[in-house]
Amino acid sequence: MIGGTLAPSEHAAVPTIYKVAREAGVSTATVSRVMSGTNGMVSAVTRARVLQAVDRLGYVPNSTATNLRTQRSGKILVTVPDISNPFFSLILRGIEDAAQREGYSVLLGDTQHDEAREDGYATMLRRKEADGLIFLGHRLPKEAAALVRAMLPRCAPVVNGCEFNPRLGVPSVHIDNAKAASEAMDHLYRLGHRRAGVITGPLVSPLSRDRLRGVTSRAKKQRAERDLIVVTGDFSIESGAAEGERLLGRRERPTAIFCFNDEMAMGVIQAARRRGIRIPEQLSVVGFDDIRFASYMDPPLTTISQPMRAIGEGTVRLLLEILNGNVATVESVTLPHTLTVRSSTAPPPGRS
Repeated sequence: MIGGTLAPSEHAAVPTIYKVAREAGVSTATVSRVMSGTNGMVSAVTRARVLQAVDRLGYVPNSTATNLRTQRSGKILVTVPDISNPFFSLILRGIEDAAQREGYSVLLGDTQHDEAREDGYATMLRRKEADGLIFLGHRLPKEAAALVRAMLPRCAPVVNGCEFNPRLGVPSVHIDNAKAASEAMDHLYRLGHRRAGVITGPLVSPLSRDRLRGVTSRAKKQRAERDLIVVTGDFSIESGAAEGERLLGRRERPTAIFCFNDEMAMGVIQAARRRGIRIPEQLSVVGFDDIRFASYMDPPLTTISQPMRAIGEGTVRLLLEILNGNVATVESVTLPHTLTVRSSTAPPPGRS
């Protein structure tokens, strides 16, 4: 002991790959293959012997050295346009869980719908600070777009979640938004509604345009295009309340309102309450997403349920397939959705 501390020679030696190899009676290459998971050339008996030696010695691989050899950072960059939007929370949880299972860490960037922020985060790919990018907005950052072009015809490690835009040239995990919106309108028409209001999201978003396409195609089939009133929101509760006021202030107000997300539907319900309009007796309201609050609203909200957690997990799986060289071309994944009918919809006044 020197001054109450261990002398250098008295420190417990840090276990190394060489000590593991000696303990197990194998080469360091064999230990490396077992620890990296590439066990094709290692017998089950040898693998068990190596893992026992690892446990006995308390060996932990040097992740920095491993990343230098593989040219991987072990990190996935995820950008979200508005982290305060509850829609993204389950998607992010799915991403985090899937990434952790595969040994990856997640770097999260809240871009706040700002292009400069999006581009700033995307430069991390060029600097090799992240192995791939999952972006949940509708814009492909310039840095990421440059990488996509540079890697053609191969698929770049860039994946989109929720939005689908084939012109971006990147794979996506999403639902069929047009079909889902059509089903929401079909539900209202089957209840007997004719005069319907629709609050879209920003139409710069492919997601909003696809949903509007589904709405208008179903209205056309119903021969009810002239009774369709379309206004534009921004996916916030405030815009739902404001546009709800506009729709409910009309001389012939709609008997049903379909909102392109649940938060705007919450705003519409608030606007209806201020005017003394009862839901669903005098007004039916439909949302989109099925965020965790939808079933606890008063009344519980009829909505399109998106598999948010599965979307997040799917983006990670798709990104890792690209990183492992298993995806030759851009292939997107469409997941199923569900119309969840609750108490916020009913036949219009005068019908039962």
